[in-house]
Amino acid sequence: MIALIVAHFVLAAFARPLVRRLGARAFLVLALPPAATTCWAFTRWETAASGSSVDWSWAWMPDYGVSVDLRLDALAELMVLLASGVGTLVLLYCASYFSDTTPRLAGFAGNLLAFAGAMLALVLSDDLISLYVFWELTTVFSYLLIGYDSEQRHSRRSALQALTVTTLGGLAMLIGFLIVGQQAGTYRISAILADPPQATAAVQAAVLLILCGALSKSAVWPFSLWLPNAMAAPTPVSAYLHAAAMVKAGVYLIARLAPAFADVPGWRPVVMVFGAATMLLGGWRALRLHDLKIVLAYGTVSQLGFLTLLAGVGNRDAALAAAVMILGHALFKAPLFLVTGIVDHAAGTRDLRKLSGVGRALPQVCAVAVLAAASMAALPPLLGFAAKESAFEALLHGGTADRWALGITVAGSALTVAYTARFIWGGFLRKPGVADTPVHRVGPAFLAAPAALALCGLVLGPGVGWTDRLLSAYADAFPAPAHPYHLALWHGWGTALLLSAAATAGGAVLFAARDRVARLSRRIAWPTADGVFGQLLLGLERLSLQATGFVQRGSLSVYLATTLLVMLAGQLAVLVADRPWQGASAPRLWDVPLQGAVAALTCAAALLCLTVRRRMKAVVLAGLTGYGTALLFVVQGGPDLALTQFCVETVSMIVFVLVLRRMPVHFQESVSTWRRAVRIPVALAAAATLGVVVWVAAAARTASPAGAAMVEETEHHGLKDVVATILVDLRAWDTMGESAVLAAAAIGVTSLIYLHRRAEGTAAPAETRDRTAWSVTAEPLTGVPQGDEGAPERGWLAAGATLAPEHRSVVFEVVTRLLFHPILVLSVYLLFCAENMPGGGFVGGLVAGLALITRYLAGGRFELAEAAPLQPGLFTGLGLFVSTGVALIGLSDGTVLHAWTYHGHWPLVGDFEFGTPVIFDCGVYLLVLGVVLDIVRALGAKIDRQIERAAAEKAAARRAGPEPGEATP
Repeated sequence: MIALIVAHFVLAAFARPLVRRLGARAFLVLALPPAATTCWAFTRWETAASGSSVDWSWAWMPDYGVSVDLRLDALAELMVLLASGVGTLVLLYCASYFSDTTPRLAGFAGNLLAFAGAMLALVLSDDLISLYVFWELTTVFSYLLIGYDSEQRHSRRSALQALTVTTLGGLAMLIGFLIVGQQAGTYRISAILADPPQATAAVQAAVLLILCGALSKSAVWPFSLWLPNAMAAPTPVSAYLHAAAMVKAGVYLIARLAPAFADVPGWRPVVMVFGAATMLLGGWRALRLHDLKIVLAYGTVSQLGFLTLLAGVGNRDAALAAAVMILGHALFKAPLFLVTGIVDHAAGTRDLRKLSGVGRALPQVCAVAVLAAASMAALPPLLGFAAKESAFEALLHGGTADRWALGITVAGSALTVAYTARFIWGGFLRKPGVADTPVHRVGPAFLAAPAALALCGLVLGPGVGWTDRLLSAYADAFPAPAHPYHLALWHGWGTALLLSAAATAGGAVLFAARDRVARLSRRIAWPTADGVFGQLLLGLERLSLQATGFVQRGSLSVYLATTLLVMLAGQLAVLVADRPWQGASAPRLWDVPLQGAVAALTCAAALLCLTVRRRMKAVVLAGLTGYGTALLFVVQGGPDLALTQFCVETVSMIVFVLVLRRMPVHFQESVSTWRRAVRIPVALAAAATLGVVVWVAAAARTASPAGAAMVEETEHHGLKDVVATILVDLRAWDTMGESAVLAAAAIGVTSLIYLHRRAEGTAAPAETRDRTAWSVTAEPLTGVPQGDEGAPERGWLAAGATLAPEHRSVVFEVVTRLLFHPILVLSVYLLFCAENMPGGGFVGGLVAGLALITRYLAGGRFELAEAAPLQPGLFTGLGLFVSTGVALIGLSDGTVLHAWTYHGHWPLVGDFEFGTPVIFDCGVYLLVLGVVLDIVRALGAKIDRQIERAAAEKAAARRAGPEPGEATP
């Protein structure tokens, strides 16, 4: 099973080269994984029909009880055959539907096959969490497929609408899954169905949340607004996602969980009321629309409401009817969508008011459409008739609620017959006063897929008994009635047959009066769901703008004071209510007096920040607090933390200084006495509260510290540096996430400065290119005639000559030349010694960044460009790629990073180990180096260029002289 799922995603990744080489014929190759899955599922038919299952489990992280579980039973067998079988035919259909010159075809093909793989994994998942993961993958791929024509505003809006509605429902469903898993003690679906948790209040709330996700996925009212708008997608997407696969996911989930939760209070009212309302509203709306595809879309909404009602009733016969109706719906709705695509392709329009005589021009297409439409209208001897009969029979022998649902179902079936007849009449018959629509011929390959699906509906009508064992194996999960229903085309004369005849007759009457019905429908039309959604979005946007304008006043001090006050109130409330200090040990102010002295000096530097008015002095004092914290780490015995803090504080101060060049010397904000009197107590109270909270948290520990286990784990692997081991091994995923956040923050900050081009002004001018960074050869002095040599000049830096003489410092240049390479070597040493000595990729990257910062401070922006000619984004991206790739490799065997380690011996070096943790640390090193370099280029080189441009403009203005009418200076 897992191999088939992986094959979908692997081949989807190669869709681009396949489409580039084969064009639209690449769909024939892409159809191989779903075709293989269909064949495999048929070989498991007997196993599923006998009530057994095919299970597959992989203990991914056994220590944490995390595993990947797949299960093929009767219901999963049905869904796999639909998802893969219809998917195969749709991919074959795409080979004729698209041309080789269709834009963005490769992305579409890959997304469609990947969606098929996600849907396959969804129906096979036997774990709530993995089901949710693949559930959301289908949402993402459907968003990409619906928004295929991204140049059209309607396509983008429809894709975003589908993503918003289904994602919100999916998040609610996830919460329900977590509650159910905790209440049941397992997330294994088969285990939950075998022993469901008691219907407590928590389980009832969880069931409602799960139903919210299922109803949103299956476009059941009030979530039905996204499905008709999703018709902006190409026809193959509509035929697959919105008829056979994605929208069936919600119905599948209801059918899957109904045996365990149908008796939970709230389940039946939700599924029956909303399902019945959706069936009526969708069918009624379809009677007054003119786009063939939209008519089918609202018909799909109506049928999904019917399926939801049947799947959620919660008895054996209704479950059997739901299963056969799922099969019948896919076999008549998918070919109707595909036929609509053929008509649109051949005639150039889908407007039923403009189409006339298409049936005579394309008789084979018309025959396939009539065959599928007859099954949708539940006419014998097709599968749709047998499915509708089973539904009527199941509801007929139920309770009062089922009888009420039966009446709704008969009315909805009459609407189905009416819009089905309207579809055939509008798409294929001649209309008085409308000229025959010119069409071009359709090849047999184009018609093969819908014809195969329609013929399956015809064959399975008389042969519906062949599916009885399989579908009954699912239905038997419910309590068996005295006389269980069995699938057959003919059950004799009875009430169900009479109801079918009444529904057909009612639909015929509605179709005969279609003009009056359409006028009546428009006259009493209520606001559309799409319009309501648009109004809600507009109202939310206005509310957010007003709220933002109210709270975002542009004062950083107000924002900071608000944050501190909220934190202060929350923490004080908890401290007063819980009194966690009771029973806690008395606080120890210091271990050695030196800690108290350093802390006092640090606090004094922080307090002095309150009185300064010069920005530079404030930066220095703030930096002293950081260095004081680093000294506390040194005294406490944490060299790793101290080294990191020193490097971070140094880089931060340099960045502050670079920024201050473009800012006034003094703070311009005037602070009144009363505001200062308010700010100081708020700041001191926040600091005191945080200190008390930290003391309480440390003194109230009841469990043993986690550090002891980490030290033991580090020693077990022969390592000494516990901190580095935690960062790159035991908690590597945390480090990777923090690194990604760091990269995103740096890119965001620098992007605010680089409004146009990130590489602007980084290359040294041509006249400095002949000089190497460490040249000691004499250079000809400017202005000296050829043949006359002056005193030799030593070129300490590559671009030192680009600085004005008054900005150069020979001492600084010499020191930079002497220290640059040793600092880089030190950074590499810190990188590779991290397992047994203080260091690591983060500190090493900061040290390497300091080396480049030194080059910039000594030689300017051209010197920085010569020292680091590559773009910072290359380092950042490569580092993130390396660390993420190594982390993913470690996850393959359920570990973090202990995927590979090499033990070796080098002369002069001795024994060494090189493994994936070191490679991970190299990725962190490159990422941090790229971030520092990007910030220095943004705040240093870019601002240098701005200063130079402003100076040049002023100089040009002075040379131009005063403007007319101005006094000469």
